[in-house]
Amino acid sequence: MFVKHLLPAFVALGSVAAQSQTCTVSTTTIQSQAEATKLAGCGTVDGTIVISNTAGGNIDISGPKKITGDLKIENNGAIVTLASSSLSSISGTFLVNNVTQLNSIDFEQLTSVQKLELQSVTNLNTLKFGPLTEAKEIDISDTFLTSLDSIQASSVTNFNINNNRRLTKVTSSLKTLDDVLIVSANGLDFEIDLPKLVWIANMTIANVSTFSVPALQVVNGSARFDSNKFSTFSAPNLTKTESGDISFVGNAALTNISIPKLTSIGGGLLIANNTALHKINFFSKLERVGGAVKLRGNFTDVEFPALDDVQGAFDVSSTGDITSSCDKLQASAPRNQGGDGKFQGTFSCTSNNERANEDTGTNTSSTGSTGGSGDNGENSASSAAFNAALFGLVAVAALASAL
Repeated sequence: MFVKHLLPAFVALGSVAAQSQTCTVSTTTIQSQAEATKLAGCGTVDGTIVISNTAGGNIDISGPKKITGDLKIENNGAIVTLASSSLSSISGTFLVNNVTQLNSIDFEQLTSVQKLELQSVTNLNTLKFGPLTEAKEIDISDTFLTSLDSIQASSVTNFNINNNRRLTKVTSSLKTLDDVLIVSANGLDFEIDLPKLVWIANMTIANVSTFSVPALQVVNGSARFDSNKFSTFSAPNLTKTESGDISFVGNAALTNISIPKLTSIGGGLLIANNTALHKINFFSKLERVGGAVKLRGNFTDVEFPALDDVQGAFDVSSTGDITSSCDKLQASAPRNQGGDGKFQGTFSCTSNNERANEDTGTNTSSTGSTGGSGDNGENSASSAAFNAALFGLVAVAALASAL
């Protein structure tokens, strides 16, 4: 009787001991489920696991709780599901790239990775994590996913969500982002809600119908909004960009921008080819622009009541009549143009320019104002180049103000 009860106890203890051991390898390659099962006795895999491009069917790597290296699968057209009921941490990269038949990733205990890359996983429609609360870099590109709800990291370095055609909404717990947020070309009428985001380094937002950042206070670098579908942009608590630009280009439905607390833009300001935007009267507290200001559109009114310092050119052109606005802005032109010098670069303000919306380019003329090519649908590219060019205008501004 004693042996009958003791033997199962020893078996259970042996199982616990086996699963707590560390298996040290540089790289383990899994070519079948049978090979994946061999890892069941490892509590920690000290190294990298690579799933072969010849592995197929269902791969389950349950057993290990931690991988100190990477977990990778690339260029595989046979795997259908990838799962682990035990893995909670990957110290390196979790990479799934060009795995065309994979339809499910189920890592129900996974809460921490250094880097998550799901790229060209065109059949992937199920993604389940613990949820994932710790990740430095996240890249979700070219998938069949409809939800990212199991990704809830609060602090990320890079976050890229693009070309996920069935993904129509993302709500994230993100609070800070140290490098760049890129959102582009996802599902129809894509919505992104970042209710807790307070600080971000850079962001590029494109092809979005709703973008919500009610708590955002600081953009350390640049904020770019290209070819979106929203009619209103609101950042009620944004006070400044430290060093970069703010740009709105080619947002056809945009009628209003609300950034009531914005006082300083470290770089330049570009608003161009937003054809439904008729008034620039929403920068009521903006005092300083560290680069150039370039405005192109169908404006009837342009106002900057608090603007006291523009270190680059100030260049406005509208298809409509903004003569009254130009007269008011002229007072801040450089001294050699009859103003008080608040605008340190060349001042230009023109009405009734039929081609105003075409000029979203980046070239810098000898006068310090900006010109360039028409909008050919590649607003993101032109805006990116403009962001760099704005800083160059500061040098021109310094020369102009000295004359």
